[in-house]
Amino acid sequence: MPRVKRGVTARKKHKKVLQRTEGHYGARHRLIKTARESMMHAEMYAYRDRRNRKRDMRSLWITRINAAARMCGMRYGDLIHGLALANVDVDRKIMADLAVTDLAAFNELVKAAQTALAAQKA
Repeated sequence: MPRVKRGVTARKKHKKVLQRTEGHYGARHRLIKTARESMMHAEMYAYRDRRNRKRDMRSLWITRINAAARMCGMRYGDLIHGLALANVDVDRKIMADLAVTDLAAFNELVKAAQTALAAQKA
């Protein structure tokens, strides 16, 4: 069996790891063993936090909708329930954007929810 010299492939693998850890602190972007650990942790955090970002954004939208709804004299839960009764299908991302940028349009949604809730109670 012929002899295999591994210098080129090893250097290529090391270089790939060191490029991915560029910007990490201290030995985490200089030494190959530490850099590999740092890269693996960074990739795990990135994978996990891509999912957590969705959770965080939904929470932010709900907070913004609740603040705008309370300015209009309504609770968040009542607003969502009223919109469901009125068959208004607007997702929370759009409602939060309306609450921040176009308060008049958001007030229309609140009125629709209030009329639907009033009709249900009557």
